[in-house]
Amino acid sequence: MPADESAENRFGAKPGSEQHAEIGAEIDAAGRAERSSEGGALPGVEAHIEGIVDSFESDDASAPAQVAFAYVSDQPITVEWCVDNVSSDDSGAVVTFSGVVRNHDHGRGVLRLSYSGHPTADEVMRQVADDVAAAHPGTRIAVAHRVGELAVGDIALAAAVASAHRAQAFAACAELVDTVKARVPIWKEQWFDDGTTEWVGAG
Repeated sequence: MPADESAENRFGAKPGSEQHAEIGAEIDAAGRAERSSEGGALPGVEAHIEGIVDSFESDDASAPAQVAFAYVSDQPITVEWCVDNVSSDDSGAVVTFSGVVRNHDHGRGVLRLSYSGHPTADEVMRQVADDVAAAHPGTRIAVAHRVGELAVGDIALAAAVASAHRAQAFAACAELVDTVKARVPIWKEQWFDDGTTEWVGAG
């Protein structure tokens, strides 16, 4: 197979690019080594070339998505921590979400609240992140949810999504937040200023 055809069709390199030229050179070298050997295919050559392809930076949606972290914690969480873990030189956009405890709900004043998680909450959180990442190739995701007692102004849910382009990041972050709220088994109890309390679904 000619080097150009192999580099373009089998490894996705664009003709004329540095990536294309380097892969082609590697394949030519591998072919010469193979022809000079008696054993046919040279062990490890294709894996070596695959490694070279993987080393190039990607700027499109064909890049694999990644999950930096996804967890439930009784310790304070921050959006900044999420951003630090998804940002890179490849990122043209970083979209964040911060779910903050507010001081009212349906016309009643809220003093504080408490989140309680099912024992599987951490596992489900990771699965949600993996699912969203798979649905949005080329993104990098970080998300965390608090449990325990929180005061007004505390962050209950923090998330960040990075990608080469803003549309991918916005779409993935929106889906991530909505899916966390829908699937992760976390409930909250609210304390109101009239002395009453109320349990509600995932927050």
